[in-house]
Amino acid sequence: MVKKSDPIKTAARRIRNAVNSARPCKPIRDLIKKDDLEAAYKIQTLNTETWISEGRRPVGRKVGLTAKTVQKQLGVDQPDFGMLFADMEFCDGDEIDASLVMQPRAEGEVAMVLDNDLLHEQLTLVDLLDSVAYVLPAIEIVGSRIANWDITITDTIADNASSGLYVLGTKPVHLSDIDLRMCGMVMENKGQQVAVGAGAACLGNPLNAALWLARKMVEVDMPLLAGDVIMSGALGPMAPLSKGDVIEVRISNIGTVQAYFGDGT
Repeated sequence: MVKKSDPIKTAARRIRNAVNSARPCKPIRDLIKKDDLEAAYKIQTLNTETWISEGRRPVGRKVGLTAKTVQKQLGVDQPDFGMLFADMEFCDGDEIDASLVMQPRAEGEVAMVLDNDLLHEQLTLVDLLDSVAYVLPAIEIVGSRIANWDITITDTIADNASSGLYVLGTKPVHLSDIDLRMCGMVMENKGQQVAVGAGAACLGNPLNAALWLARKMVEVDMPLLAGDVIMSGALGPMAPLSKGDVIEVRISNIGTVQAYFGDGT
């Protein structure tokens, strides 16, 4: 009798093989039910555990699907999350090797850095406000291991929320000095505007996205801890990336962050 393969392990292996080969794979939704978010997160968790065992260091989380239009497109009513690892982080002005991300696209975001653990089962906005040490302007370079971005909600969750890399500004700003909801964002590529947005586009306020994440992490017994980075979600549309591009994101009252998408030399 042939032993039936475990669909969770098979899907996780498919994504890891895509990462290791730098060749996108077919969607994983043929292995699990199309709306089985629990199974999709199990796939993500299995790969997270594998990568940690191989030496990667987790440093935070990202929130995805913060735009209501994208949620509607994928047939969900909530965001999703993925892990951030230390090897995903770049600093303002860095050159990024284009080969590090498959099918890359850029988003302008607000990054938050925590000063306290967020462990309570009934976390409030006040808990979050007291725990954010500072915010930074950020670029998220999203990517998909799924060929042609042919994704459903289960595909993107299993694929670590379509994470790639992220670039942080270097001048911390305190929450008391800004209104995140009203912060306007402009993203340019080689001086040409490619996206505009505002804090209100991110679940009404990036703090709403961060609070959803903090509560979700407690729910799944993976709480956010002091020092963790939160990539809180896009403030505007994604823009495609190619080798030679120079992305700059300006967020009012927070600052500017830039990265060159090159060959790593």
